[in-house]
Amino acid sequence: MDISRIKGIIVPLLIPVNDDESVNEPKLREVIDHVIDGGVQGILAFGSNSEFYMFTDEEMTEIFKIIVDETNGRVPVFFGMGPIRTSHGVKLAKLAEKLGADGISVLQPMFLKPTDEELYGHFKAIANAVPNLPMLLYNNPRVGYRLNASLVSDLAHNVENIIGVKDSSGDMTYFSEVVRLTQDIEFRAFTGKDTLIYLGLCAGSWGSVCSTANGLVKEVVDIYDKFEAGDYKGSREAQYKFNPARLVQNKASFPVATKDMANLLGMNVGKPILPSLPSDGAVLDGMKTEIDKLVGTKTTN
Repeated sequence: MDISRIKGIIVPLLIPVNDDESVNEPKLREVIDHVIDGGVQGILAFGSNSEFYMFTDEEMTEIFKIIVDETNGRVPVFFGMGPIRTSHGVKLAKLAEKLGADGISVLQPMFLKPTDEELYGHFKAIANAVPNLPMLLYNNPRVGYRLNASLVSDLAHNVENIIGVKDSSGDMTYFSEVVRLTQDIEFRAFTGKDTLIYLGLCAGSWGSVCSTANGLVKEVVDIYDKFEAGDYKGSREAQYKFNPARLVQNKASFPVATKDMANLLGMNVGKPILPSLPSDGAVLDGMKTEIDKLVGTKTTN
């Protein structure tokens, strides 16, 4: 299994919608071209900031077809999912393969709090349904628990097509343990916090999955590119310059900040899906101030 293209900055693509919450296809195609032209090395459809939990399987099929068509092989495209029911995950994995995905990303089940044995069986069953498709585990403690590093290691060593993990915990000790426990095999760990691109690379990551790359793509990619070129000081400086524009987004409710940011940058991607609402007032003003400082131009109101 060739996984050489799975690296760098991967963007969890935001999904522009019309006022009736149908997908805005022309705008979606614009966003895809924007992030690829900006230098991302992968697209994650249906990440957390893609509002995956808002879409039916039929809507996901429609959206993914557009993404694959517009990407046209320029970068790998991953199909993200967060199934609670294992059989649903199997169904989605087979759908992703049928639609031309280059890989899948699987979040641990929400609402439940499974044992390691249950999680192992869940992830293994989904991976085994598509043995020729690379699979990333997605560790996000937002669901109420995290994937133990030992569990990630066991899955990495025992299931051939589980080839990496996206870790959104923000815990660098945890992340470095995952890297340590899998360093004897070809396993690709990615940070999932935009403020930790540089530190993740120092710890042995293969890149980062960054929601801010939807809008601030060149600023995000620059951190990675400088590090890969051996300009470690420049990478660190680019990270520290970038961080305030990401940290200010924490004041918004999840996951609306990604679309807030894109709209401030003039991308006109529409509103988040209800019940989420766009940010306003001091929250939006704070984002506008920090983004203006970063990009050196005035954002739109």
